[in-house]
Amino acid sequence: MADFIQKLIDNIPDYQQFLTVDEMDENSKRLAAEFPGIVEIFEAGKSRKGHPIYCLKIGQGSRNALMFGCPHPNEPMGAMLLEYFSRALAENEDLRKELDYTWYLIKSIDLDGTQLNEGWFKGPITLTNFTRHYFRPAGYEQVEWNFPFHYKNYTYDTPIPETVCLMNLIDKIQPQFMYSLHNAGFGGTYWYLTREIPELWDKFYAATAKQNIPLHLGEPEVNYITPFSQAIYPMISSKDTYDYNEKCGTVAPEKLMSTGTSSADYASQQGYDTTTLVTELPYFYEPRIQSDKLMDFSRREAALKGREILHENRKAVKARYDQIADLISSDNSFAKMVSNGYEHFEEDYRQECDFIRQDPNYDDPCKESEAFDNLEIPKYRVLLQWTLLIRACEHELAKNPSPEAAERLQRIHDEGEKEFAKRAEIAEKELHYQVIPIRKLIAVQLESGMLVADYLQKHR
Repeated sequence: MADFIQKLIDNIPDYQQFLTVDEMDENSKRLAAEFPGIVEIFEAGKSRKGHPIYCLKIGQGSRNALMFGCPHPNEPMGAMLLEYFSRALAENEDLRKELDYTWYLIKSIDLDGTQLNEGWFKGPITLTNFTRHYFRPAGYEQVEWNFPFHYKNYTYDTPIPETVCLMNLIDKIQPQFMYSLHNAGFGGTYWYLTREIPELWDKFYAATAKQNIPLHLGEPEVNYITPFSQAIYPMISSKDTYDYNEKCGTVAPEKLMSTGTSSADYASQQGYDTTTLVTELPYFYEPRIQSDKLMDFSRREAALKGREILHENRKAVKARYDQIADLISSDNSFAKMVSNGYEHFEEDYRQECDFIRQDPNYDDPCKESEAFDNLEIPKYRVLLQWTLLIRACEHELAKNPSPEAAERLQRIHDEGEKEFAKRAEIAEKELHYQVIPIRKLIAVQLESGMLVADYLQKHR
């Protein structure tokens, strides 16, 4: 199997840009037409705006595998992986036989959101251009966190059409292997897996080392997760979030939650023997993310300062948003992300800070990688909030509002642009980043997936 994986990796094209939704659709239809009897294309559902969600079915293996890109639409790396992998499968009968799966591949599961990111897809891929054209939906409209969920005093049972599409497909094929294709902005490589497979850890590390992409040695995405191994974590679940809020919060946990659960949780709840993988990789590399150098302050000091920076920025954005909140229409997806969670954002901040103050793991001297995560990455993250505010204003201005409304919207838009430009200049100057080639990121993500898929076939 190692030879097949290596050949697969070696043949990845040197992509220089990302595909638009229309380009993905066109290429998928062309592939099915080019390989009749091998590739089938079918409509698995429709987006909220009525765009067909196309799924490619390739091969006739003994087990089913499901891979879907753009579960968060600002993360198109997986779409590029599937663009390459679908053609590789179609062209190579030996590869299909060696893998022995029937593959179900959806290049973008959030088509509407993906189209709202297309402003940066053709480059240049810089920090400023990426963040200025960024979009990510509010949690309750994210495909991956919209599956039905009931736990203790909380129930979520209103999945969006894109999530229903995945639910129906999962129920139909009951995949042995499922790959939710995400990627990050800054950092290094890290993985989530629904089961512990220690035999693969060194192979994961080797996959990213071959592409000279470091492991993510900074802070985990959430405080309350215990890794399987360095940079390898159990899949985050909504139960974990509820329990964390219940333990650390002063507000009833169900009041702090507005989303469902993940595809991995859904498959597990249905009793399917599904192993789900997520491989997170960054667009941007910065040397400090892999440094173990000890700083002259504690991890706790860095973590609290980082939370403070993001909290103060959130307050500044909220102050502007509150001045136009009455002008926001119900279809303004940018505004939903800005306002999402404002009701309890002070409680969220207090809760996080209390956890950091009390957890003994934060007693240690801070590593430079942790300092970078806590003190430097916020210079990038604050840009995302300002962009969403700016784009929320642009959405409303495009509707030709009244003169008074237009004046208010334009004023907040211009203030947002000014704040964004000021912070972008700081980020470009102080984050000494490099853009990681797309083919390298695909290589790590694809090899990681093939390692898990192959392991599952050999350990049924």
